[in-house]
Amino acid sequence: MKSSTETLFDEIITTLHQRGSVYGHPFYNHKRIAGLWSAYLDFPITPHQAALCMALVKVSRLTETPDHDDSIKDFIAYGAVYKTVLDAVQDESWDQ
Repeated sequence: MKSSTETLFDEIITTLHQRGSVYGHPFYNHKRIAGLWSAYLDFPITPHQAALCMALVKVSRLTETPDHDDSIKDFIAYGAVYKTVLDAVQDESWDQ
């Protein structure tokens, strides 16, 4: 029998795969987000910073409702997205 944490991780992995099929690889998605934010803010934002900022949105929401399952899942997922995007940024073979 799976623990509640294992079930949570399984759900997060499923969500990441589903979102990836809709939005594309996290690197390219967050590269687009970073480009839009950079243009709006008139300040350069990197793809991995965009992912980290998305996680911070979830931190803000969890401050108000600390037991909101969807925000907990999203926060954990954005940590994984951050790592994926950071790895892609550091890998010279990715189109940056």
